[in-house]
Amino acid sequence: MKLADRIVADADTCSGHPRVDGTRIRVSQILGMLAAGMTPEEIVADYPPVSVADIQACLAFAASKIDVPSAAE
Repeated sequence: MKLADRIVADADTCSGHPRVDGTRIRVSQILGMLAAGMTPEEIVADYPPVSVADIQACLAFAASKIDVPSAAE
């Protein structure tokens, strides 16, 4: 199932977790690598199926999922 540009999920791959289309690399893995200080270029070098555009899509997807009103408002 297509969740966003370049981001897909299906029950048979990566236990249904959102991942980069055409790979088994989960959005959460990309976010974790960025949080650990890796640059997009380093990620692309370590995971050749992934492009900088894929990494940008992961960030956009994650941002769309957390952009919800807070219960504290």
